[in-house]
Amino acid sequence: MAENVFEIDGAIMEGGGQILRVSTALSCLLGAKIKIHNIRAGRSTPGLRPQHLSGLEMVCDLCDGHLEGANVGSTEISFSPGKIKGGNHVADTKTAGSVCLLMQVSTPCVLFAASPSELVLRGGTNAEMAPQIDYTLHVFKPIIEKFGFQFNCDLKMRGYYPKGGGEVRVNMSPIKQLTPINMTERGTITKIHGRAFVAGVLPFKLANEMAAAAVRCIRKEMRDIYVNIQSVQEPKNKAFGNGNGIIVFAETSTGCIFAGSALGKRGVAADRVGIEAAEMLMKNLRHGGCVDQYLQDQVIIFMALANGVSRVRSGPLTLHTQTAMHFAEMLTKAKFTVKKTDNQESGLESYIIECEGIGMTNPNL
Repeated sequence: MAENVFEIDGAIMEGGGQILRVSTALSCLLGAKIKIHNIRAGRSTPGLRPQHLSGLEMVCDLCDGHLEGANVGSTEISFSPGKIKGGNHVADTKTAGSVCLLMQVSTPCVLFAASPSELVLRGGTNAEMAPQIDYTLHVFKPIIEKFGFQFNCDLKMRGYYPKGGGEVRVNMSPIKQLTPINMTERGTITKIHGRAFVAGVLPFKLANEMAAAAVRCIRKEMRDIYVNIQSVQEPKNKAFGNGNGIIVFAETSTGCIFAGSALGKRGVAADRVGIEAAEMLMKNLRHGGCVDQYLQDQVIIFMALANGVSRVRSGPLTLHTQTAMHFAEMLTKAKFTVKKTDNQESGLESYIIECEGIGMTNPNL
């Protein structure tokens, strides 16, 4: 009898690396063979980039799997998973490819490993088109831990475009099951804080300019909230390369955390970078949801695996979130429903994402 292989079209919906990450992680967890074609067909440089290849190889290593066709530029791969083991594993993009995206693909897998794991992830910590490491530490980590586990994430070195050179170490112990979450009440905003940074040879005044512009922008809408954005010159022994950027967080009385961030670019004024981050945060606070547009899709895989019904209120669903839901349903058979609600204060639409998780159980515990 022919083995069941999930055929996955990497060109549909979001059409990028997220399809690869969600599908590979779920394949590893469920012991399901997958074949992905048209990888990143929707991108200007289709096929696997170094960070995607590093993530695939790490998941393959985590579970003693078998990977075919995986090279930089490949548009088709086949993956057959084995048993998820713990231990030490290294992924190195050797570029500024995001360590946070390496975390996204590997974190769900090691939760269901046979023993504790240490992941050494090398690449860019503050990269374009990916969460900044500050986001992962201060938004992703505390919210994901609501699913009933804790992990340690140690930032050893920051790394910037174009060379990367950053390093993060993740230590995680396996769990029996994930508990569902209920994040439907936003509460009130209790504080806004952030970090504007410069690294390498860039002048410190850029950090002050980014921070001041972000504070001015936020205070136009939130006059009564205390806003504290620190300006930081990163020490040479903690940062590789030159970079500047800002990340701003808002915390609420019910434990919701939102963020807006931006990285400096050649030819873009520092105050413009600060305003971009502040406007992103403000946009995510207006709809009355409990997660921002970037956490939205990152909770989907955990909702699908949890033992029971999870509910999360969000703003309008991003294409990344719709894509994550599509492939999570396809591979796990978990059922997602989305209900529209209105935010009485702003009049903007918000949505309740609900999922009856499959109650994935760790066979090793």
